[in-house]
Amino acid sequence: MMIRRERSDDGDAIHAVTAAAFRGLAYSAPPAEPGGDPGEATLVSWLRDDAGWIPELSLVAIEDDQVVGHVLATRAHVGARPVLGLGPLSVLPRRQRSGVGTALMHAVLGAADALGEPLVALLGNPSFYGRFGFVAAQPVGIAAPVAAWGDSFQVRTLSRYDGLAGRFRYARPFDRL
Repeated sequence: MMIRRERSDDGDAIHAVTAAAFRGLAYSAPPAEPGGDPGEATLVSWLRDDAGWIPELSLVAIEDDQVVGHVLATRAHVGARPVLGLGPLSVLPRRQRSGVGTALMHAVLGAADALGEPLVALLGNPSFYGRFGFVAAQPVGIAAPVAAWGDSFQVRTLSRYDGLAGRFRYARPFDRL
């Protein structure tokens, strides 16, 4: 398996992987169109067209010349300070629980740290993301966009973290879900 940056010809494959990964999950975002793909698949397209898009942080996992996984981090804010929002993280169902998601997470966190980002936030399963150093955001002083998210809204501080605190805000396309 190889992890690399997304290329311009990867869009359809990323959409297919994201749709397959989130299809039928209870926590998946509703389709943008009735009967359409899960909202996460459409979200990736919306994010590409947003000012918060960071090409260096859209990574794919490749096996046998095919995209089998994708992760994305985009510009977000805590108060007025720039940080990152991570997601979606998608792996083809047949490749889940085989290390693809773990490799993508390590790669995107390393890239974010190398770019000098202070913090990455996400909404997800604490038992999965805790393995990567994510912790509940509230005790760190970061307020979730939706208070009901509780401990599922998590942050991972990076080398440039300096104790910033405040309300977290994802890139604008997340508001469309």
